[in-house]
Amino acid sequence: MRDFPSCFGESGVQVSDSSSGGAVKTAHNLVTYFYRARRGGRSCVVAVTWSKTLMGQGLTVGIDDGDGQCLCKVDIKPWLFSKRKGSKSLEVESSRVDIVWDLSAAKFGAGPEPLQGYYVAVVFDLEMALLLGDLAKEAYRKTAAVPSTSNMAFVAKREHISGKNLYCTKAQFCDNGKAHDVVIECDTVGLKDPCLEIHIDKKRVMQVKRLAWKFRGNQTILIDGLPVEVFWDVHSWLFGVPGGNAVFMFQTCPSPEKLLPWLQGFKQSQLQERNSRLKLS
Repeated sequence: MRDFPSCFGESGVQVSDSSSGGAVKTAHNLVTYFYRARRGGRSCVVAVTWSKTLMGQGLTVGIDDGDGQCLCKVDIKPWLFSKRKGSKSLEVESSRVDIVWDLSAAKFGAGPEPLQGYYVAVVFDLEMALLLGDLAKEAYRKTAAVPSTSNMAFVAKREHISGKNLYCTKAQFCDNGKAHDVVIECDTVGLKDPCLEIHIDKKRVMQVKRLAWKFRGNQTILIDGLPVEVFWDVHSWLFGVPGGNAVFMFQTCPSPEKLLPWLQGFKQSQLQERNSRLKLS
């Protein structure tokens, strides 16, 4: 198995968990969305992190240049001690960056990010670079920004969750694709033969048996007509590393040069399976 990528070259989703079984001392759930935008004609990455702890919920917005260097960062502490609306203006390399948010009427579900009734806006020199939430009119009125001339692109999503053996999230695997329900089931406590299962929209798409021997690995599944490579690492869970995390990552490979060999192999395996069935019959 190849190493886990340190960053997402393609659209991807990463889920990591800090515990499996037993009591969780401090619930700390994080979800980070990465977007590619343009600032002054140059590419940059905007990272929006939603957090949920026993203290409340928080928000962090960071902007990196194309080389991974942090340009600026705004950290909004858990809302038990701060207001749910505000703004921050910064000077970054002779350009103005405005980060504006209003979550005073936001509605939340089980996860750390809001579901509706909010907006988070990132404005570069009075141009709307990134707009999240369903209150677009309010955001444009508050910021007085104009729509961006370049397209913002979703790059990746990364989650860190605390729980026991069942993990649920939503993921979008291509720009125009629908959001899928992803369920990871991995019980590693008190079992002689632990197993890993992954379900997409209530359909099992992957099962790893003999997990004690296959605690790290990768497998390719098909979602929305595209191959998605699934990586997993549950070594810390199985072998009791204190404070260890398990990591699950889903990475799409939409480029033709990556897609063609996989499709050829997929068709070949289908042909072999068909021939084997004919022989058996």
